[in-house]
Amino acid sequence: VQLQASGGGLVQPGGSLRLSCAASGRTFGRDALGWFRQAPGKEREFVAAISWSGGYTYYADSVKGRFTLSRDNARNTVYLQMNSLKPEDTAVYYCATSDVISSLDTDFGSWGQGTLVTVSS
Repeated sequence: VQLQASGGGLVQPGGSLRLSCAASGRTFGRDALGWFRQAPGKEREFVAAISWSGGYTYYADSVKGRFTLSRDNARNTVYLQMNSLKPEDTAVYYCATSDVISSLDTDFGSWGQGTLVTVSS
């Protein structure tokens, strides 16, 4: 499966963005999907993951209560709604698929090319 992440941009602190991850080539099937991010000079870190049914979600403590995952399997798209954004959320955000819902990037196979989120006044 090929993944395309989109929706990034420049937003002021406290603002919101919605990222999308669209699949092509095949459907998501029963894949879990995760979001990771990498800030300049830092290692890639886990953000959130959602089960294939959408019934289970898992968030990093740093985004819990501010970010919300959802998925529309009919559209082969997963959404990451990001509210109350902070400057420390600035990073390139990547989506990826996995056979299991996990916070480990090594569990994820197909990766999209990322979308840049910049939170700044």
